[in-house]
Amino acid sequence: MTATKQLNELGQSLWLDNITRDLLENGTLQRYIDDLSVTGLTSNPTIFHQAIKNSESYDSTIQEKFKNGQAGEQLFFEVALEDITQAADKFRPVWDRTDGVDGWVSLEVSPLLAYDTESTLAAAKDLHARAGRPNVLIKIPGTKEGLPAIEEATFAGIPVNVTLLFSSEHYVDAAEAFLRGIERRIEAGLNPAVGSVASLFISRWDRAVVDNVPETLHNQLGVAIGQRAYKAYLDLLNSPRWQRALNFGARPQRLLWASTGVKDPNASDTLYITSLASPFTVNTMPENTLNAFADHGEVGNALPACGGDSESKLGEFETAGVDVQALAAKLQKDGADSFVQSWNELMDVITTKSESLANVD
Repeated sequence: MTATKQLNELGQSLWLDNITRDLLENGTLQRYIDDLSVTGLTSNPTIFHQAIKNSESYDSTIQEKFKNGQAGEQLFFEVALEDITQAADKFRPVWDRTDGVDGWVSLEVSPLLAYDTESTLAAAKDLHARAGRPNVLIKIPGTKEGLPAIEEATFAGIPVNVTLLFSSEHYVDAAEAFLRGIERRIEAGLNPAVGSVASLFISRWDRAVVDNVPETLHNQLGVAIGQRAYKAYLDLLNSPRWQRALNFGARPQRLLWASTGVKDPNASDTLYITSLASPFTVNTMPENTLNAFADHGEVGNALPACGGDSESKLGEFETAGVDVQALAAKLQKDGADSFVQSWNELMDVITTKSESLANVD
Protein backbone atom coordinates (compact mmCIF):
# COMPACT_ATOMS: atom_id res chain seq x y z
CA MET A 1 0.00 0.00 0.00
CA THR A 2 1.36 3.40 -0.93
CA ALA A 3 2.16 5.93 1.79
CA THR A 4 -0.54 8.25 0.47
CA LYS A 5 -3.09 5.43 0.64
CA GLN A 6 -1.99 4.63 4.20
CA LEU A 7 -2.49 8.24 5.20
CA ASN A 8 -5.92 8.23 3.61
CA GLU A 9 -6.76 4.96 5.40
CA LEU A 10 -5.79 6.66 8.67
CA GLY A 11 -8.65 9.04 8.01
CA GLN A 12 -6.86 12.10 6.66
CA SER A 13 -7.77 13.70 3.34
CA LEU A 14 -4.93 14.52 0.94
CA TRP A 15 -5.57 17.63 -1.13
CA LEU A 16 -3.32 19.14 -3.75
CA ASP A 17 -2.21 22.71 -3.12
CA ASN A 18 -1.88 23.62 -6.76
CA ILE A 19 -3.84 24.13 -9.96
CA THR A 20 -2.77 24.73 -13.56
CA ARG A 21 -4.59 24.19 -16.82
CA ASP A 22 -1.90 21.76 -17.93
CA LEU A 23 -2.37 19.75 -14.73
CA LEU A 24 -6.08 19.51 -15.45
CA GLU A 25 -5.81 18.67 -19.14
CA ASN A 26 -2.76 16.40 -19.43
CA GLY A 27 -4.06 13.73 -17.06
CA THR A 28 -1.77 14.55 -14.13
CA LEU A 29 -4.53 15.52 -11.71
CA GLN A 30 -6.54 12.44 -12.63
CA ARG A 31 -3.45 10.31 -11.97
CA TYR A 32 -3.08 11.90 -8.54
CA ILE A 33 -6.71 11.06 -7.84
CA ASP A 34 -6.43 7.49 -9.09
CA ASP A 35 -2.95 6.58 -7.84
CA LEU A 36 -2.11 8.88 -4.92
CA SER A 37 -5.46 9.09 -3.10
CA VAL A 38 -5.83 12.83 -3.69
CA THR A 39 -9.39 13.84 -2.82
CA GLY A 40 -9.46 17.63 -3.17
CA LEU A 41 -7.61 20.74 -4.27
CA THR A 42 -6.84 24.25 -3.05
CA SER A 43 -5.74 27.38 -4.88
CA ASN A 44 -4.62 30.89 -3.96
CA PRO A 45 -3.46 34.06 -5.77
CA THR A 46 0.18 32.94 -5.76
CA ILE A 47 -0.70 29.62 -7.37
CA PHE A 48 -2.75 31.27 -10.12
CA HIS A 49 -0.06 33.91 -10.69
CA GLN A 50 2.55 31.22 -11.31
CA ALA A 51 0.17 29.12 -13.41
CA ILE A 52 -0.82 31.92 -15.78
CA LYS A 53 2.61 33.55 -15.93
CA ASN A 54 4.49 30.35 -16.74
CA SER A 55 2.14 28.78 -19.30
CA GLU A 56 0.77 29.56 -22.73
CA SER A 57 -2.24 27.34 -22.00
CA TYR A 58 -4.27 30.34 -20.86
CA ASP A 59 -3.41 32.62 -23.78
CA SER A 60 -6.31 31.78 -26.08
CA THR A 61 -8.84 32.14 -23.26
CA ILE A 62 -7.36 35.46 -22.14
CA GLN A 63 -7.30 36.69 -25.74
CA GLU A 64 -10.94 35.74 -26.31
CA LYS A 65 -12.23 37.29 -23.10
CA PHE A 66 -10.21 40.48 -23.58
CA LYS A 67 -11.60 40.91 -27.08
CA ASN A 68 -15.07 40.50 -25.57
CA GLY A 69 -14.46 43.47 -23.29
CA GLN A 70 -13.27 41.77 -20.12
CA ALA A 71 -10.11 42.88 -18.33
CA GLY A 72 -8.25 42.76 -15.04
CA GLU A 73 -9.97 41.15 -12.09
CA GLN A 74 -13.13 40.34 -14.04
CA LEU A 75 -11.14 38.52 -16.71
CA PHE A 76 -9.06 36.65 -14.14
CA PHE A 77 -12.04 35.24 -12.26
CA GLU A 78 -13.58 34.08 -15.55
CA VAL A 79 -10.35 32.23 -16.33
CA ALA A 80 -9.97 30.90 -12.78
CA LEU A 81 -13.55 29.64 -12.68
CA GLU A 82 -12.91 27.60 -15.81
CA ASP A 83 -10.09 25.80 -13.99
CA ILE A 84 -11.93 25.54 -10.68
CA THR A 85 -15.10 24.09 -12.19
CA GLN A 86 -13.12 21.60 -14.25
CA ALA A 87 -11.30 20.47 -11.11
CA ALA A 88 -14.57 20.34 -9.16
CA ASP A 89 -16.02 18.04 -11.80
CA LYS A 90 -13.04 15.70 -11.47
CA PHE A 91 -13.56 15.52 -7.70
CA ARG A 92 -17.35 15.29 -7.89
CA PRO A 93 -17.32 11.45 -7.64
CA VAL A 94 -15.41 11.79 -4.34
CA TRP A 95 -17.89 14.40 -3.11
CA ASP A 96 -20.80 12.14 -4.01
CA ARG A 97 -19.20 9.02 -2.53
CA THR A 98 -18.45 10.74 0.79
CA ASP A 99 -21.79 12.56 0.87
CA GLY A 100 -20.08 15.93 0.78
CA VAL A 101 -17.41 15.31 3.40
CA ASP A 102 -14.59 15.29 0.84
CA GLY A 103 -14.01 16.10 -2.82
CA TRP A 104 -13.78 19.90 -2.43
CA VAL A 105 -12.02 22.52 -4.56
CA SER A 106 -11.21 26.02 -3.22
CA LEU A 107 -11.24 29.45 -4.85
CA GLU A 108 -10.20 32.58 -2.95
CA VAL A 109 -11.87 35.98 -2.96
CA SER A 110 -9.62 38.90 -3.89
CA PRO A 111 -7.00 39.36 -1.15
CA LEU A 112 -7.54 43.10 -1.47
CA LEU A 113 -10.73 42.51 0.56
CA ALA A 114 -9.04 40.91 3.59
CA TYR A 115 -10.07 43.81 5.85
CA ASP A 116 -13.42 44.60 4.21
CA THR A 117 -16.30 42.54 5.62
CA GLU A 118 -19.12 43.61 3.31
CA SER A 119 -17.11 43.35 0.10
CA THR A 120 -15.75 39.95 1.13
CA LEU A 121 -19.25 38.63 1.69
CA ALA A 122 -20.50 40.03 -1.61
CA ALA A 123 -17.55 38.50 -3.46
CA ALA A 124 -18.07 35.11 -1.78
CA LYS A 125 -21.73 35.04 -2.81
CA ASP A 126 -20.88 36.07 -6.36
CA LEU A 127 -18.10 33.51 -6.87
CA HIS A 128 -20.13 30.69 -5.34
CA ALA A 129 -23.06 31.43 -7.64
CA ARG A 130 -20.85 31.69 -10.71
CA ALA A 131 -19.03 28.44 -9.93
CA GLY A 132 -22.33 26.58 -9.96
CA ARG A 133 -20.81 23.49 -8.32
CA PRO A 134 -21.80 22.14 -4.89
CA ASN A 135 -18.22 21.09 -4.09
CA VAL A 136 -16.54 24.51 -4.44
CA LEU A 137 -15.33 26.16 -1.24
CA ILE A 138 -14.86 29.93 -1.22
CA LYS A 139 -11.75 30.98 0.66
CA ILE A 140 -12.21 33.83 3.13
CA PRO A 141 -9.36 35.03 5.35
CA GLY A 142 -9.73 34.53 9.10
CA THR A 143 -8.88 38.14 9.83
CA LYS A 144 -10.88 40.17 12.33
CA GLU A 145 -12.86 41.65 9.44
CA GLY A 146 -13.18 38.27 7.75
CA LEU A 147 -14.90 36.59 10.72
CA PRO A 148 -18.30 38.31 10.26
CA ALA A 149 -18.14 37.45 6.55
CA ILE A 150 -17.51 33.81 7.43
CA GLU A 151 -20.56 33.77 9.69
CA GLU A 152 -22.78 35.47 7.12
CA ALA A 153 -21.54 33.32 4.23
CA THR A 154 -22.20 30.19 6.27
CA PHE A 155 -25.68 31.40 7.18
CA ALA A 156 -26.26 31.97 3.45
CA GLY A 157 -25.29 28.33 2.79
CA ILE A 158 -21.96 29.10 1.10
CA PRO A 159 -19.23 26.51 1.82
CA VAL A 160 -16.18 28.33 3.16
CA ASN A 161 -12.48 27.53 3.42
CA VAL A 162 -11.18 29.86 6.15
CA THR A 163 -7.63 30.78 5.21
CA LEU A 164 -4.70 32.57 6.87
CA LEU A 165 -5.06 30.99 10.32
CA PHE A 166 -1.85 30.76 12.32
CA SER A 167 -2.73 29.73 15.87
CA SER A 168 -5.22 27.77 17.92
CA GLU A 169 -6.80 31.11 18.89
CA HIS A 170 -7.18 32.04 15.22
CA TYR A 171 -8.69 28.61 14.59
CA VAL A 172 -11.19 28.85 17.46
CA ASP A 173 -12.31 32.33 16.38
CA ALA A 174 -12.91 31.06 12.84
CA ALA A 175 -14.64 27.89 14.02
CA GLU A 176 -16.96 29.86 16.26
CA ALA A 177 -17.83 32.23 13.39
CA PHE A 178 -18.73 29.19 11.31
CA LEU A 179 -20.72 27.67 14.17
CA ARG A 180 -22.67 30.90 14.69
CA GLY A 181 -23.70 30.75 11.05
CA ILE A 182 -24.79 27.12 11.47
CA GLU A 183 -26.74 27.87 14.65
CA ARG A 184 -28.57 30.68 12.87
CA ARG A 185 -29.50 28.26 10.08
CA ILE A 186 -30.87 25.83 12.66
CA GLU A 187 -32.94 28.54 14.30
CA ALA A 188 -34.24 29.64 10.88
CA GLY A 189 -35.25 26.08 10.00
CA LEU A 190 -32.63 25.81 7.24
CA ASN A 191 -30.47 22.80 6.44
CA PRO A 192 -27.37 23.13 8.67
CA ALA A 193 -25.22 20.77 6.59
CA VAL A 194 -22.88 23.40 5.12
CA GLY A 195 -19.34 22.28 4.26
CA SER A 196 -16.29 24.08 5.60
CA VAL A 197 -12.61 23.71 6.44
CA ALA A 198 -10.33 25.88 8.59
CA SER A 199 -6.80 26.21 7.19
CA LEU A 200 -3.94 26.48 9.68
CA PHE A 201 -0.62 27.51 8.11
CA ILE A 202 2.35 25.49 9.37
CA SER A 203 5.71 25.97 7.65
CA ARG A 204 5.77 29.76 7.89
CA TRP A 205 6.21 29.46 11.66
CA ASP A 206 9.53 27.67 11.32
CA ARG A 207 10.77 29.99 8.60
CA ALA A 208 9.93 33.00 10.80
CA VAL A 209 12.06 31.89 13.77
CA VAL A 210 14.91 30.01 12.11
CA ASP A 211 17.40 32.83 12.71
CA ASN A 212 16.28 33.56 16.28
CA VAL A 213 16.19 30.22 18.10
CA PRO A 214 18.79 27.54 18.85
CA GLU A 215 19.35 24.94 16.15
CA THR A 216 17.88 22.32 18.48
CA LEU A 217 14.51 24.05 18.04
CA HIS A 218 14.59 24.32 14.26
CA ASN A 219 11.58 22.93 12.37
CA GLN A 220 9.61 22.21 15.54
CA LEU A 221 7.43 25.27 16.07
CA GLY A 222 5.00 24.65 13.20
CA VAL A 223 4.23 21.12 14.37
CA ALA A 224 3.79 22.27 17.98
CA ILE A 225 1.34 24.94 16.83
CA GLY A 226 -0.49 22.26 14.87
CA GLN A 227 -0.66 19.94 17.87
CA ARG A 228 -2.11 22.68 20.06
CA ALA A 229 -4.70 23.53 17.39
CA TYR A 230 -5.62 19.86 16.96
CA LYS A 231 -6.47 19.62 20.65
CA ALA A 232 -8.58 22.78 20.39
CA TYR A 233 -10.29 21.28 17.33
CA LEU A 234 -11.25 18.06 19.07
CA ASP A 235 -12.28 19.88 22.26
CA LEU A 236 -14.60 22.10 20.25
CA LEU A 237 -16.16 19.20 18.34
CA ASN A 238 -16.78 17.42 21.65
CA SER A 239 -18.36 20.47 23.27
CA PRO A 240 -22.11 20.48 24.12
CA ARG A 241 -22.61 23.38 21.72
CA TRP A 242 -21.22 21.47 18.77
CA GLN A 243 -22.96 18.24 19.83
CA ARG A 244 -26.27 20.08 19.71
CA ALA A 245 -25.53 21.38 16.20
CA LEU A 246 -24.50 17.90 15.06
CA ASN A 247 -27.74 16.50 16.42
CA PHE A 248 -29.62 18.89 14.11
CA GLY A 249 -27.64 17.61 11.11
CA ALA A 250 -24.70 20.03 10.97
CA ARG A 251 -21.37 18.98 9.48
CA PRO A 252 -18.19 19.59 11.44
CA GLN A 253 -15.80 22.13 10.00
CA ARG A 254 -12.63 20.11 9.40
CA LEU A 255 -9.20 21.34 10.40
CA LEU A 256 -6.86 21.64 7.42
CA TRP A 257 -3.06 21.72 7.52
CA ALA A 258 -1.88 24.33 5.01
CA SER A 259 1.58 25.51 3.97
CA THR A 260 3.02 22.03 4.45
CA GLY A 261 5.91 22.34 2.02
CA VAL A 262 9.22 22.27 3.93
CA LYS A 263 11.35 25.40 3.49
CA ASP A 264 14.53 24.12 5.18
CA PRO A 265 16.69 22.02 2.81
CA ASN A 266 18.20 20.29 5.85
CA ALA A 267 14.84 18.99 7.05
CA SER A 268 12.88 16.01 5.80
CA ASP A 269 10.82 17.01 2.77
CA THR A 270 7.85 15.15 4.26
CA LEU A 271 8.18 16.57 7.79
CA TYR A 272 4.79 18.28 7.90
CA ILE A 273 3.00 15.28 6.41
CA THR A 274 4.35 12.60 8.73
CA SER A 275 4.17 14.83 11.83
CA LEU A 276 0.58 15.95 11.25
CA ALA A 277 -1.04 12.63 10.39
CA SER A 278 -4.45 12.80 12.06
CA PRO A 279 -7.93 11.44 11.36
CA PHE A 280 -10.73 13.73 10.23
CA THR A 281 -8.34 16.44 9.06
CA VAL A 282 -7.05 17.57 5.66
CA ASN A 283 -3.45 18.06 4.57
CA THR A 284 -3.18 20.18 1.43
CA MET A 285 0.22 19.55 -0.14
CA PRO A 286 2.29 21.34 -2.75
CA GLU A 287 2.86 19.10 -5.75
CA ASN A 288 6.50 18.35 -4.98
CA THR A 289 5.62 17.46 -1.38
CA LEU A 290 2.85 15.11 -2.52
CA ASN A 291 5.21 13.33 -4.89
CA ALA A 292 7.95 13.15 -2.28
CA PHE A 293 5.59 11.58 0.24
CA ALA A 294 4.32 9.11 -2.35
CA ASP A 295 7.92 8.19 -3.17
CA HIS A 296 9.48 7.78 0.27
CA GLY A 297 7.07 8.99 2.93
CA GLU A 298 6.15 7.08 6.06
CA VAL A 299 2.99 7.23 8.12
CA GLY A 300 3.81 7.24 11.81
CA ASN A 301 1.58 7.57 14.83
CA ALA A 302 -1.47 9.78 14.61
CA LEU A 303 -1.45 13.07 16.51
CA PRO A 304 -2.54 12.57 20.13
CA ALA A 305 -5.88 14.10 21.01
CA CYS A 306 -4.35 15.73 24.08
CA GLY A 307 -1.93 17.82 22.03
CA GLY A 308 1.07 15.70 22.96
CA ASP A 309 4.09 17.66 24.17
CA SER A 310 3.03 20.84 22.40
CA GLU A 311 2.73 22.96 25.54
CA SER A 312 6.17 22.05 26.82
CA LYS A 313 7.65 22.56 23.37
CA LEU A 314 5.97 25.95 23.01
CA GLY A 315 7.34 26.80 26.45
CA GLU A 316 10.84 26.20 25.09
CA PHE A 317 10.18 28.68 22.31
CA GLU A 318 8.84 31.23 24.81
CA THR A 319 12.03 30.76 26.82
CA ALA A 320 14.03 31.35 23.62
CA GLY A 321 12.27 34.70 23.24
CA VAL A 322 9.45 33.82 20.83
CA ASP A 323 6.16 35.57 21.62
CA VAL A 324 3.81 33.10 19.97
CA GLN A 325 0.70 35.32 20.09
CA ALA A 326 2.49 38.34 18.66
CA LEU A 327 4.12 36.21 15.98
CA ALA A 328 0.75 34.70 15.01
CA ALA A 329 -0.65 38.19 14.44
CA LYS A 330 2.41 39.18 12.40
CA LEU A 331 2.27 36.02 10.30
CA GLN A 332 -1.39 36.60 9.51
CA LYS A 333 -0.71 40.18 8.42
CA ASP A 334 2.37 39.16 6.45
CA GLY A 335 0.39 36.34 4.82
CA ALA A 336 -2.37 38.74 3.79
CA ASP A 337 0.23 41.18 2.46
CA SER A 338 2.00 38.46 0.46
CA PHE A 339 -1.27 37.44 -1.18
CA VAL A 340 -1.91 41.08 -2.07
CA GLN A 341 1.53 41.25 -3.67
CA SER A 342 0.83 38.06 -5.63
CA TRP A 343 -2.56 39.45 -6.61
CA ASN A 344 -1.04 42.67 -7.93
CA GLU A 345 1.56 40.67 -9.86
CA LEU A 346 -1.21 38.46 -11.20
CA MET A 347 -3.17 41.49 -12.40
CA ASP A 348 -0.03 42.75 -14.11
CA VAL A 349 0.37 39.41 -15.90
CA ILE A 350 -3.27 39.44 -16.96
CA THR A 351 -2.93 42.99 -18.31
CA THR A 352 0.34 42.30 -20.11
CA LYS A 353 -0.95 39.11 -21.71
CA SER A 354 -4.26 40.71 -22.64
CA GLU A 355 -2.59 43.60 -24.42
CA SER A 356 0.07 41.48 -26.14
CA LEU A 357 -2.53 39.01 -27.44
CA ALA A 358 -5.11 41.61 -28.46
CA ASN A 359 -3.92 41.90 -32.06
CA VAL A 360 -2.69 38.34 -32.53
CA ASP A 361 -4.68 36.38 -35.11
